[in-house]
Amino acid sequence: MPTTIFDQPFQPLSCDGCRDPSQLPFDFTMAFQPIVDVETGRPFAYEALVRGLAGESAASILGQVNDTNRYRFDQACRVRAIDQAAELGLSSLPNCRLSINFLPNAVYRAETCIRATMQAAKRAELDHGRLMFEVTEGEQVRNPAHLMSIFAEYRRQGLITAIDDFGAGYAGLTLLARFQPHVIKLDMEFTRDIDQRPVQQAIVSGVVLICRRLGITTIAEGVETAEESACMTSLGVRYQQGYYFARPMIGELPLA
Repeated sequence: MPTTIFDQPFQPLSCDGCRDPSQLPFDFTMAFQPIVDVETGRPFAYEALVRGLAGESAASILGQVNDTNRYRFDQACRVRAIDQAAELGLSSLPNCRLSINFLPNAVYRAETCIRATMQAAKRAELDHGRLMFEVTEGEQVRNPAHLMSIFAEYRRQGLITAIDDFGAGYAGLTLLARFQPHVIKLDMEFTRDIDQRPVQQAIVSGVVLICRRLGITTIAEGVETAEESACMTSLGVRYQQGYYFARPMIGELPLA
């Protein structure tokens, strides 16, 4: 029987190993985009988004990730996001979270793979309870049971768990039925022109109701107009992210 990624041996990395760009065949940086609490007008969180050193797109970096470097890249992203957010003053923003995307297929054993992240948070004096880990629904999860074990371990460690791009990927409500994260981020396809689309409004209203009953926070992604924001707010989506509020920025925390 062929081995899978979950059967392969690995050496956990330290923070120093994750910060060292020479450990990867390419280098990258992070841009930060706020997730806004529309009731207060302040950032609820900042999402760390991968970019090239000259501002190249995330796709140009992710296109260089493969089975040989996936684990190291995932670990390096976590540490770099924490280091750069701390340098930009995230720790001084009351109750503001840092949202980090992670690759579930890069995590071997959650309790071991989280060590460098926790070390980085401690060194940056950032409460690890303010770290939110997003798994994108657009990446096919090879082993759903493995993803559930990751989320269970992250919960045990006091971290926030989130499903990104909810409703646009491989599982939708089936994924939500298997395990309940702290947060779901509605895919931008639900947001686009929602003020003019009763069907999308009905779907979002239903998802919000389900999430309320399950104690899950809902975030709207891809908000680009005042009308979209107002409609999402009327449907009960308090936390919103998109160009209407701020674009991702390298070297600063917009709206801080």
